[in-house]
Amino acid sequence: MTFREDGAAALEWAARYLDRVGDFPVLAQVEPGDIRTRLPAAPPEHGEPFAAVLRDLDEVLLPGITHWQSPRFFAYFSNSAAEPGILAELLAATLNSVAFIWRTSPASTELEALTLDWAAQLLGLPSGWHGHIEDTASISTIAALAAAREANGGRVVVCSEEAHSSVERAARLLGLETRKVPLDGEFRLDSAAVDLTDAAALVATVGTTSTTAVDPVPALADACEAAGVWLHVDAAYAGSAWVCPEFRWSKAGGERADSLVVNAHKWLFTPMDCSLLWTRRPETLRAAFSLVPEYLRTSDEAESLSDYGPALGRRFRSLKLWAVIRCYGREGLQKRIREAVRLAEVFEGLVRAEPGWEVCAPRAFSVVCFRTSGSDAENEELLTRANKTGELFISHTKLDGRYVLRVAIGNERTTEADVRRAWDVLRRTSGRLSKSA
Repeated sequence: MTFREDGAAALEWAARYLDRVGDFPVLAQVEPGDIRTRLPAAPPEHGEPFAAVLRDLDEVLLPGITHWQSPRFFAYFSNSAAEPGILAELLAATLNSVAFIWRTSPASTELEALTLDWAAQLLGLPSGWHGHIEDTASISTIAALAAAREANGGRVVVCSEEAHSSVERAARLLGLETRKVPLDGEFRLDSAAVDLTDAAALVATVGTTSTTAVDPVPALADACEAAGVWLHVDAAYAGSAWVCPEFRWSKAGGERADSLVVNAHKWLFTPMDCSLLWTRRPETLRAAFSLVPEYLRTSDEAESLSDYGPALGRRFRSLKLWAVIRCYGREGLQKRIREAVRLAEVFEGLVRAEPGWEVCAPRAFSVVCFRTSGSDAENEELLTRANKTGELFISHTKLDGRYVLRVAIGNERTTEADVRRAWDVLRRTSGRLSKSA
């Protein structure tokens, strides 16, 4: 087989997979070690045809895939890869650009800057901010906190009890202490309890992982400005919603951030990995990271994006986001985000209308936190059994010490029928648990 023939077969496999992804069990129905034991322990002595790879993908690997592309994947946050981004990922891999510096990949470097400008315009961010792409918000947070340490020499990172775990991990890597602030009654950081003594940075979250709560960014910006502390806004999930004017209330104060992150691979339908990091103080990120060895020194008077983050080698990530923005446009992105929010409202209504169930947190975007009136153990068993059906995949959190279920809607393929089917599975499973008690 030739590259063209194998490529056509791979593309056909991808198209067929997307056509039938809703037919697979959403959560992989395997046990640890099952996949590895079905594969050879040693590499082949002689090359095999690519058709053998596709065969084993179908027969061996697919049973071990948890289908993030499924319309009934409701766990964590949605990670929906749209077709334009998938095709652009293939093209980026074909070009195999490595953007050490501008010279090694002018197109990648310049398209990244342009695409971040486009995204900033779509989200209503201030003009003139410097943007670049990291792989995930975890690395974007490391970059932001390293810049904060560079800026003021502080030794503490302040964040809420609901801040993403990547904040604490970044602080550990950078030799910084984490100081967690308690929450208010709506699971937001309590600005009255903030202590910025010795702080390098304060991380405010727009769309917390558990409940998608929005921290009081304007008040936190006031406090940071008065104390000379770096303000980093983590809008990894909810920032994408700013493409819709009706959700820009959650952006208030964000224009005063020193750095801000939005994950395009969450709710802008771009394949993993594509985390967008903006800053109004690029010179500080450059001071924290720029280190140019002799072999990379050139006479080019052009920006190298590796000067603004931890990685030297950089993939052509902007190509897939650029493709998604071009093929969907503002209108297409708005349509998909609004539909996800509408479907979350439908699900929330079903929970509220059902005796013995409760909504456990305000719904700001497309995540619903809920539970039955049973014990924590019963709710945990409900989640386990519902996920084992393969008809859906949901996750959980703890709020006020209670075990709470989460449905996170964001996949562009999800329909109201999928949402209602998930609710039926949960009600049916809960009913069986009650009868067996």
